[in-house]
Amino acid sequence: MKIVFEQKHLPNWLKKRAFLTPDRVAIEYKSERVTFSQLDEKVTETAGKLYGIGVRKGSRAAVLLKNDLQTVFVLHALLYLGAEIVLLNNRLSSSELSWQLKDSGSEWIFSTKEWAEKLDEMGFSRTEVVFVENLKNGMPYLECPVQSQFSMQDTATIMYTSGTTGNPKGVQQTYGNHWWSAVGSVLNLGLKEDDCWLCTVPLFHISGLSILFRSVIYGIKVILHERFSEAEVNRCIMEKGVTIVSVVSSMLNRMLENLGNNRYPDSFRCMLLGGGPAPLPMLERCRDLDIPIYQTYGMTETSSQIATLSPEYSLTKLGSAGKALFPCEIKIMTDNGEAPASVSGEIFVRGQNVTKGYLNREEANLQSFSDGWFKTGDIGFLDEEGFLFVLDRRSDLIISGGENIYPAEIESVLMKHPAVFEAGVTGIPDEKWGHVPIAFIVLNEHAMCDEDEIKMHCKKLLASYKVPKMIHFVKELPRNASNKLLRRELLKLLERKEKDETK
Repeated sequence: MKIVFEQKHLPNWLKKRAFLTPDRVAIEYKSERVTFSQLDEKVTETAGKLYGIGVRKGSRAAVLLKNDLQTVFVLHALLYLGAEIVLLNNRLSSSELSWQLKDSGSEWIFSTKEWAEKLDEMGFSRTEVVFVENLKNGMPYLECPVQSQFSMQDTATIMYTSGTTGNPKGVQQTYGNHWWSAVGSVLNLGLKEDDCWLCTVPLFHISGLSILFRSVIYGIKVILHERFSEAEVNRCIMEKGVTIVSVVSSMLNRMLENLGNNRYPDSFRCMLLGGGPAPLPMLERCRDLDIPIYQTYGMTETSSQIATLSPEYSLTKLGSAGKALFPCEIKIMTDNGEAPASVSGEIFVRGQNVTKGYLNREEANLQSFSDGWFKTGDIGFLDEEGFLFVLDRRSDLIISGGENIYPAEIESVLMKHPAVFEAGVTGIPDEKWGHVPIAFIVLNEHAMCDEDEIKMHCKKLLASYKVPKMIHFVKELPRNASNKLLRRELLKLLERKEKDETK
């Protein structure tokens, strides 16, 4: 008789972790330190209060909170009850949040009185608002059934994509997605008993949430920051035993500036760099300072990483996002089928960490999946050894006179100029070429530079059609809550500048 084993359930990962290593520190926030057993107790108490107000298995609950301990308790408590969590970006406008609440069909919204005014502007029809301050201040506890197991296929969380075109889509992430994401990461990065992951990215973003879940799966400490501060991050790495931190390019850029010529301790073993292609000058600076940089590639739809560069290739494959993680697959597709090595095309991915689909978006699901593969919309290539090089978002691609121009390539060249702190590139319509690139630049403090100097710098390193036709100097670049550059917002800086000049 043939026996087929199929894993359909997981243990409740926090309950299991509290049983295995109850006295290890789970999370540190400001001056508070909470062990795994204490975390289980606080989450069980919170779950009882949520159950008392009517949250049940299958309920859909939106969370509009910030990075703090109460948010951690609420998120785990909702999982204990088997509710589906809708993670809301607290930087969105009230109208944007209202749309997501309506689209998700959320029955509850957990928030803080800090955003009471924004909540009043949103208006609610069938959604009940609960302030987390009331959970701390005497809300009655009711004995509740806690999930002892998680079904791999059940939806745990829903995150809305940033919506580069049209309305954002709700990405459904299952318990299995989060589990396999954690497994794929640890099989690549390894695990040490004294590992400590610094979380300074938002918990409503997949980067932050995955750190929280990995903590209980791996049994390691998380140091949680409410918001990013380059000085505080560097201090934690230097003084608090941080071994891993997740960043995007803009965060790393500021950390390097704050670090100066100092070096991180040998115990710091991983700077996990995501959020899109990183400028080569920044990677070279990390190499020169012996910073263990792990460039990675992932998205909300893949529940965080799907490819990460292993440390032994950090120098020989500089600029690569690495190979597909152990449970994952990657291929490059063109109009002519699967691309050969070093030929660019759209990145397709497959694995147990990939979403089962978008919420209420049957048409988008039909367009996004092909024979079990997810079409990322990103452009890249695999070299002959299978290393992934991400070139850009397909939506950011500039086609000029029939030539493909990748903004990230131009941004990398701009960053090589000693006066440039940050750069963003996008395309504008042009009668002759269709579209042409233009650049927005933030200069280093006290640096002096003009448009002609920047263009001359680019002409030395880029084909003529890639040289930005206009250079605009700005104070800051538009970024989302996870500090990713929003290229689609760059033209709004231009519109604002033109309005100011006509006044």
